[in-house]
Amino acid sequence: QVRLMESGGGLVQPGGSLRLSCAASGINFKIYTMAWYRQIPGKERELVANITSGGRGNYEDSIQGRSTISRNNARNTVFLQMNDLKPEDTADYYCKVGASGREFWGQGTRVTVAT
Repeated sequence: QVRLMESGGGLVQPGGSLRLSCAASGINFKIYTMAWYRQIPGKERELVANITSGGRGNYEDSIQGRSTISRNNARNTVFLQMNDLKPEDTADYYCKVGASGREFWGQGTRVTVAT
């Protein structure tokens, strides 16, 4: 059974930082590209970053330069370090993996950027 569990969200002031984590189980984690998505209420879920099995990160333009995606294969965990957070980064953040022809999602973690 594939499970993804996000953590690390919270309330942060503009300009602050957060590190999101996604712990995976039930998959051979190291061979899969892992992705972070976010969803603002009322809008569609959008890809913000992914990281290949080889460790190459790719970023959506709005977080490029402010965020770093990384992975620890020994811990089956993918991270998203977000810096210089802006109010428009407020959203629910989800971890996703595509495996065995299916997509698996975590339950999400909420990030709120506000004073």
